[in-house]
Amino acid sequence: MTALPPCPECSSEYTYEIGSLLTCPECAYEWSAAPTADSGDKQEGAIRDAVGNILRDGDTVTVIKSLKVKGSPSPIKAGTKVRGIRLVQGVGDHDIDCKVEGFGAMQLKSSVVKKA
Repeated sequence: MTALPPCPECSSEYTYEIGSLLTCPECAYEWSAAPTADSGDKQEGAIRDAVGNILRDGDTVTVIKSLKVKGSPSPIKAGTKVRGIRLVQGVGDHDIDCKVEGFGAMQLKSSVVKKA
């Protein structure tokens, strides 16, 4: 099960799906689950985190699941904060260039981080 994004109106985390719409039980706001060019964020091609927030250079993100690292005996643990990210067109779908404390410089996928 994937986490649903918070309500764009009141930031409630208790959103739920009804058909193709997301609904907030606290303020009754409804919006489309799929991001479109007509949505509130009119940035086509913007890099988004795992819950749909738009990422920008210099943001701080949190890793949402443990990640195995080649050549390292220990993984990057879920909850690790990464400061000062840089958005790039990396190898495959790795679109974040950063330095992870204890691991050094690397690229991460935006799908495994959440904006802090």
